[in-house]
Amino acid sequence: MRISSIAKSIVGGLAAGAAAAVTAAQDGVITTGEGVTIALAVLGAWGITWVVPNKPSAGV
Repeated sequence: MRISSIAKSIVGGLAAGAAAAVTAAQDGVITTGEGVTIALAVLGAWGITWVVPNKPSAGV
């Protein structure tokens, strides 16, 4: 199965953002600082996942 770098980074960003959002929403209020943390988690995951190449397929 071939997964493009774009799809891989989108899924990684959504997972990181969701994890940060769930943690931030534990008290029922998301502050500006928590919003920034969520945004940075998404952007950081997108950037890191985009840069790391997929493992080459063997013989395909």
